[in-house]
Amino acid sequence: MASSTDSSTTVDDEVRKLYERYRAAESDSERREIALEMGKLDGRRHAEIYAALEDE
Repeated sequence: MASSTDSSTTVDDEVRKLYERYRAAESDSERREIALEMGKLDGRRHAEIYAALEDE
């Protein structure tokens, strides 16, 4: 279970950094690219949650 928590923390940190970049972005195209990166991380987080549930 610790590895799942560590992984979640890493994803949370990555999302936080992306959000900070998003807020500082100066153009819509830059915001769009960052939003796509956020979506990929969100998908990864959901995949990890479902994998953990299958292991229970």
